[in-house]
Amino acid sequence: MVTVRAFASGDENSLVEAWNRSMPGDPTTSGWFRDCVLLDPNFDPYGLRVAVADGRVVGCAYAVRRRTPLAPGTDLEPDLGWIPFFFVEPGHRGGGLGRRLLGEALGFLESAGRTKVDFSSYTPNYVLPGADVELYPDGFRLLEGLGFRTLYSPVAMDRTLVGYVTPADVHDLRAGRESEGYAVRSPLDGELPELIRFAAEVFNPDWGEAIRQHRDPKCMVIAKKDQIVGFALYAAYRGVPERFGPFGVAPEQRGTGLGKILLHRTMTMMRAEGLHSSWFLWTGEASPAGHLYTKAGYQITRRFHVMRRGA
Repeated sequence: MVTVRAFASGDENSLVEAWNRSMPGDPTTSGWFRDCVLLDPNFDPYGLRVAVADGRVVGCAYAVRRRTPLAPGTDLEPDLGWIPFFFVEPGHRGGGLGRRLLGEALGFLESAGRTKVDFSSYTPNYVLPGADVELYPDGFRLLEGLGFRTLYSPVAMDRTLVGYVTPADVHDLRAGRESEGYAVRSPLDGELPELIRFAAEVFNPDWGEAIRQHRDPKCMVIAKKDQIVGFALYAAYRGVPERFGPFGVAPEQRGTGLGKILLHRTMTMMRAEGLHSSWFLWTGEASPAGHLYTKAGYQITRRFHVMRRGA
């Protein structure tokens, strides 16, 4: 017999074990679950619906809504909720358990007044940007059956750094920009507040918070001319050194080559630390950034669908 209920203390170990049996392409750890779910300030155990059989978790669906702002100056996004992950163990599939778990998760969000629900782009603690149709086709179909529709489809990209050498044209491009008064370097401690504001206001509050939590200028590069106009960093998310990003150049500065300079400078820094690859989870395949990454040798490794249910 399978019981569906709210998460309770003691479920955590079997939940992680069930996760790894259910999603072998994206295994997790008890440390990640503790830090990114249980200690998330928005965590509510009633939103984490678990299916239990014979005393152990065999499936779950996690619903979350903001109870604290993502960053200073932002609101609680009161009409929006998220389902960052859900799964059912292979031996318990086919009987409607996944639909039941997701139904209860959606009910939790609806009872909290959320009229829109996204899978799965919850920041800062998402698992994947969206549904991976190739690895989890049944999950994608279940989401579609519950009324979720694709908003956009980002890609993940990777690049080996083995044998990487900064291209000569990048050195020339950087010299040209520096002769015009641009500086490309790691930020000073006193520049970090400006960098956080720039990332949050021009791009995304989550990016500003990633920089705030990172706190290590040695893993950051800025482009500056009177003020910061671009940046790139690595090791920002949970300290994973080979994870590149966030990365951005002010819209009015695009076309100057600063993005190319920042990207290659960061890869050079990563290679100097002995890192063997650079990767990130999402960009638009046909976006200017996507084209820049491709020209720099990055290759698409996964495709996702960010999905939404509701208006």
